[in-house]
Amino acid sequence: MTERRTITPPHRYRNNDKAVGVGNAFWDLSERNGLAGITAELEDGEPGVLHTEDGHEFTNFTCCSYLDLDSHPKVIEGAVAALRRFGVLDHCIPRTRVQLPALPELEASLGELFGAEVVAAISAGVASAGLLPLIASGHLGNGVRPLMVFDRNCHVSMAAAKPTCADETEVVTCDHHDLGFLEDMCARYGRVAYVVDGADSLGGYAPVRELAELQEKYGLLVYYDDSHSISAYGERGIGYIRSHCPVLDERTITVATLNKAFGTSGAAILLDGYPKDTLRVVERFAGALSYSQPMNTAAVGASLASAEIHRTEELTVLQRRLRANIELFDRHISTGQSGTTFPIRVVPMSDETVMEAGRRVYEAGFYVSPVFFPIVARGTAGLRVMLRVGQTEEQIRGLCAALAAVGAQQAALAEATR
Repeated sequence: MTERRTITPPHRYRNNDKAVGVGNAFWDLSERNGLAGITAELEDGEPGVLHTEDGHEFTNFTCCSYLDLDSHPKVIEGAVAALRRFGVLDHCIPRTRVQLPALPELEASLGELFGAEVVAAISAGVASAGLLPLIASGHLGNGVRPLMVFDRNCHVSMAAAKPTCADETEVVTCDHHDLGFLEDMCARYGRVAYVVDGADSLGGYAPVRELAELQEKYGLLVYYDDSHSISAYGERGIGYIRSHCPVLDERTITVATLNKAFGTSGAAILLDGYPKDTLRVVERFAGALSYSQPMNTAAVGASLASAEIHRTEELTVLQRRLRANIELFDRHISTGQSGTTFPIRVVPMSDETVMEAGRRVYEAGFYVSPVFFPIVARGTAGLRVMLRVGQTEEQIRGLCAALAAVGAQQAALAEATR
């Protein structure tokens, strides 16, 4: 009789037993408190207000469309116009074989907007899954296999590429923005690539200038996901990285979703200093980027329309309104992100109180998402608030009052007038 063997996983790069075992309890608790799996429709004439089938109305403060461009009439019409022009929703063939003219049109438009060579993707997650192994093998870079250093807090869409990268080169994880560790690795290895969020999904920006010093001194390659700052930050919405990074060449690669403040769908890979033959390698060998999964026609049309809005004064007006809403929130509630331009605020709570607090805020007519392990480190739970252009002063004040009622720390400096 053959002996049955039990496989013991090495857990070098992920541990689903831990993530599911601990995280699922929080997700189940979220559902029991009515804070997950909500089905709701937009209320006509009320910005950001939704209603459920049982009649509960709430203002949504958990949405990444920071400029509300996803509902802009020109963006909607851009999607419809592209569908009418090309007569097909999804051209299901790899772009390396045949592509509609709309896709290179979009890449040229985004390239001019962001000042980079742009390769479009169906999502930032797909882009990272395809690009990071090419960096690990040296095919995207200077030909040398680098030590791949993943920031401990980098988004799961990047962290998920660790096992694939480890099949090409050595992979390590460093503490969040640990510049000392990075410099030590740069001094020890001939080539290092650092994988990090340019703008964190829980608030805050990467230390771009300090990383640029390492780039200049050691040739460090930095791979940024700047999804949360594109459109919301910078002249013409070029994002935090391209606004502040002095090293915009082959040592800096940026990927950004178009699903957030840009208001459409898909992603843009921003490349500088790479020859056309390298771009062809990306198109042909970067995983799903070479499959029959290009951005669909509606997404391309909507993105072309959004790009045109980015070239007008309207974008500047929207950015100012967003900053005004962020500042209004900060005058009432104190968080670790207070005083920054970032549109996300995390109101600290304990693991024991975060669900009850979220439920009470929801019952008061506002939805903010509880965040817990493995979304955040254990013991750092909180309520995540996302500020948007369309939120009214009354809605923001109402949310702040509800948060204060569940124990959020109020800002030390109260407003002079209400």
